[in-house]
Amino acid sequence: MSSEHMQIGEVAVRTELSLRTIRHYEDTGLVIPSARSQGGFRLYTEADVARLMVIRRMKPLGFTLDEMRALLDTTDRLDSGEELLPVDREELLECVRGFEQAAQQRVADLRTQLARAEEFATTLAERLTKTPAS
Repeated sequence: MSSEHMQIGEVAVRTELSLRTIRHYEDTGLVIPSARSQGGFRLYTEADVARLMVIRRMKPLGFTLDEMRALLDTTDRLDSGEELLPVDREELLECVRGFEQAAQQRVADLRTQLARAEEFATTLAERLTKTPAS
């Protein structure tokens, strides 16, 4: 095994994803191991880890597997080194802009939810300090 390849266990530690989750993303076609060892073990590269990190960051924002796939396909094309017509490149960039705007909105929504949760926790804490002992 070359030093540039990692087995799934190391990838799981680096990405903080479970082995099961990584295998699920492989089954759904979101991430394909770059190679297999002679013994059949999945081998991953830094690019595979980066791809898993994109997925890991999209998941808590509620993006679907299909949305993840669409973004990854888009960024794959942008990063491929393939000669793109300006109109095609702009279309791909517009897709990324759409995901960026959706991510920003979802982050704002999560901040609102967090603020409400903190207010609720504070209200409960205040109630406990105001309740007379029995």
